[in-house]
Amino acid sequence: MALIAGFDEVGRGCIAGPVVAAAVVIDSHFHIEGLTDSKKLTSQRREQLARAIRSKAVAFAIGRAEASEIDRINILEASLLAMRRAFNALPVKPDLALVDGNRYPDLPCPGEAIIGGDTSVPAISAASILAKVFRDREMEILDSLYPGYEFFLHKGYPTRLHTSRLRQFGPSPGHRRSFAPVRLTSAPELD
Repeated sequence: MALIAGFDEVGRGCIAGPVVAAAVVIDSHFHIEGLTDSKKLTSQRREQLARAIRSKAVAFAIGRAEASEIDRINILEASLLAMRRAFNALPVKPDLALVDGNRYPDLPCPGEAIIGGDTSVPAISAASILAKVFRDREMEILDSLYPGYEFFLHKGYPTRLHTSRLRQFGPSPGHRRSFAPVRLTSAPELD
């Protein structure tokens, strides 16, 4: 029975926090109703589906690249690195890897990149959901470390609230300093 792994990442469009990738290995018996792109689901529904995915998947793993790595190698390379880290963390290696998007990371496994795979391929949808749930929790932790930025609300995306707090407080250690909204912001003047 062939094992298929789906891969997806979350956080490419953010200006703070890590980019997080998930890998979910499934077999032919895997079926969960309602899988789709994590962005199309409420947080409550993502949590419900994440529990089902964790219980029914053959294996799953998370990989990440930190803000400092993103600044050093760029967001695309950091996303691919996070996927490789997720693959390496899998306790069971798949026979085939299916990745959301148009770039296939350098994985030691046959596979392909599928544009829109997070809405059409169950293994990729499952990875999308696990990555989003994990990253949202990471942003809640970042919020507790750097209160005032309200990371728990915007999850690191460049919302009006986030950019306002960035102008008010300057960048936190969790911000991606190579991204324009952060790079162009200086710390508030001290009297």
